Amino acid sequence: MLPSLVSLRSLRQELLSRPELQGDAFCAAFSAAADQWLAALLTQATAGNPQGVALVAVGGYGRGELCPFSDLDVVLVHRGRRDIKKVADAVWYPVWDEGIRLDHSVRRPSEVLQVASEDLRAQLGLLDGRVVAGDASVAEPMLAQALTQWRARAGQWLPMLAAQVDERHRAHGDVAFLLEPDLKEAHGGLRDFHAVRSAALAVAAVAEQVDLNSLSEPRSTLTAARVELHRTTNRATDRLLLQEQDQVAAALGFADADALMASIAEAGRTVAWVTDDVWRRRSSWPVSQPRRRWRPSRGPAPSLDDGGVTLVPVEPGISLRQVAGHSGEGEVVLEPGTDPGGEPALALRVAAVAAEHRLPISRTSLDLMAGAGAPPPDPWPPAMRRALVRVLATGAAAIPALEALDQRGLFVRLVPEWAAVRNRPQRNAYHRFTVDRHLLEAASQAAPMAAKVERPDLLLVGALLHDIGKGFPGDHTDAGVTVVEEMGRRMGFPASDVMILVGLVRNHLLLADAATRRDLDDPATVEAVAAAVNDRLQLELLAALTEADSLATGPAAWGQWKAGLVADLARRVAAYLSGGEVRRTERLVTDRHRGFMRQVERLGRSVVAADPPNVTVVARDRPGLLSAVTGVFALRGLDVRSADISGEAAFAVETFVVEPSRGRWPDFELVADQLEAVLRGTFPLEERLAEQVRAYAEGRRSVSSQPVEVRINVDNAASTGSTVVDVRAEDDVGLLHRITAALFALELDVVAARVSTLGHEVLDAFYVRDATTGGKVTNVEQIGAIKDRITHAINVSTTDAERR
Repeated sequence: MLPSLVSLRSLRQELLSRPELQGDAFCAAFSAAADQWLAALLTQATAGNPQGVALVAVGGYGRGELCPFSDLDVVLVHRGRRDIKKVADAVWYPVWDEGIRLDHSVRRPSEVLQVASEDLRAQLGLLDGRVVAGDASVAEPMLAQALTQWRARAGQWLPMLAAQVDERHRAHGDVAFLLEPDLKEAHGGLRDFHAVRSAALAVAAVAEQVDLNSLSEPRSTLTAARVELHRTTNRATDRLLLQEQDQVAAALGFADADALMASIAEAGRTVAWVTDDVWRRRSSWPVSQPRRRWRPSRGPAPSLDDGGVTLVPVEPGISLRQVAGHSGEGEVVLEPGTDPGGEPALALRVAAVAAEHRLPISRTSLDLMAGAGAPPPDPWPPAMRRALVRVLATGAAAIPALEALDQRGLFVRLVPEWAAVRNRPQRNAYHRFTVDRHLLEAASQAAPMAAKVERPDLLLVGALLHDIGKGFPGDHTDAGVTVVEEMGRRMGFPASDVMILVGLVRNHLLLADAATRRDLDDPATVEAVAAAVNDRLQLELLAALTEADSLATGPAAWGQWKAGLVADLARRVAAYLSGGEVRRTERLVTDRHRGFMRQVERLGRSVVAADPPNVTVVARDRPGLLSAVTGVFALRGLDVRSADISGEAAFAVETFVVEPSRGRWPDFELVADQLEAVLRGTFPLEERLAEQVRAYAEGRRSVSSQPVEVRINVDNAASTGSTVVDVRAEDDVGLLHRITAALFALELDVVAARVSTLGHEVLDAFYVRDATTGGKVTNVEQIGAIKDRITHAINVSTTDAERR
């Protein structure tokens, strides 16, 4: 670095040390500091004679939007200076010495324009270009020509830009609805704003279709969050991870991270809403390719007004509107003369037509309905309820239709309780969406199942409302029961249907919890579920809702194992509700197991037989065997989902359902060898688990806004023959091993276990019996000891493990 120049890193650090300097103000200040620093470099590099050379900032730096750790995007433009390489080195090397990321090039003006004519990214960067230092006469004509070139070649570039926008959205999801959004690349992020701004520079019609000034506030919101994210992490990053949200919220003056994420969600929704409409209309831009005239395949005869607009009546008050020859501009509109406030069901009917035809709703029609409507009658008329079910029945197409109503406040007017969950984050990794989007996704997932149930209307509305209680104080299920009872009545459902909706909300977690955390062979499990659901109709609806809810939650919430268990439980409960008898199914030792026993006798070692996801371990019965097996499984990257223990004579038979935690199955021969070494006392299991805990802890990041509250419950009513110990705790390497070891130390036999992982937490159930009596654990002191020992096992730290 040249000694006469102040370090750019020092200038940046000085700005970062001023917490009041945020968002756009920080970007402007840092950009100005970078301008002055680079200008000084160029002055020294040219010995005060910059004639024929200019330093041009492009992209975000060109716009003056330099975030703390953004790249310096610059072009050194020259008019054939002989010393240009020396000048360039004198500018670039100090930047590199600073550790500042640099995206640079050295070119003549004609070369810059040639590259831009072949490279969309380069062309877009030049649209924001400005001269930082040097001979402006070299660069300014080039920048003007770049804009002219952009407009002249818009027919080539804009379709490519639109395709890039679509690809980004697919890759990064939505700013508004994700737990950890990418503030720059995601749908509704900063790049969407700049892409539309670039389109507006090419096509005057874009500026007429969208008021870019209306996006100024949401863009500033996203920029402020991005600046603080850089400041908090001390690096260039655009994905606002859960672990950073509290600090960013505090820095920006929000009450908490939930308030921050709600603000970001609102900003993302606004940017997405406006920019999506711009790209939808691109077929009507003068630069578009030749178009085919849109013709409806059937329905009422279209009319053509003087502007070449085709109106196709669909149902009373609603038409499809299409500009002749512009297939991309179809939309649903109110027919001329329709009273936007004259019918309570109108907004929902419009949304249903839009969803059924996969078309957007006209912004003008939305504004008319928003401006003229009043709160719906109490109770709703039947037509209004039918319209809601109708739009939900379209599945995924219902989401943009209802989002359109939501954008203009229409959905909250119809369903006031929606305001409580709108933009509400669910700040743990198990849930990928905000509460409102999760509810829409659940209804969307339920739609394909509607034809398979007796009451599709109750399934769809139940899916839409099952988590509405998350917007209200207290336990979300308890709150939801109260809220949905009133909502169901107001929507005009008969009292019996309201009770079914309430039951769906009350029990929406029941089947998943019972299937994954209870022994389905135990009659008490089936009897308890049957008592909760009351009849086969509710069971049928609840089974469908369970699947829809899980699919909408996230990729970890539904899989083949869970689906099979839920289906099995539903089948057993249905049979019981139909008068069938539930009997205890004992886990019998099979001939296959006996063959493994003979193998153990012959070889003198345990047998691990794997048919993933099923694994059977047969060994001579001994204290602590289950703990040893689960410890080895943890080391080899196997997550236990269920375990059943039986035996015969002097042999133990342990059968497991497992999943690979590292994405691939381990070598089960190595698993068997390691287990045998543990059983012989030649393998230091506890030490290796402690090492693995340390290794994973170093790279572990927060996946929830709140630590998991440890809960241990001992239940003697959940099983006919065993005591069930339910454990809720934060997921951890070797946790199952430590808990089973604690139970063994208490002289308890574990006869079955069910293990569920929900993001960052585990919900485990252990069926235990007193090893002495073979019966349930009923002694109060012994029950207290169970809770104390398991609590200690959960809280064992890496240091404790090392000390042992």
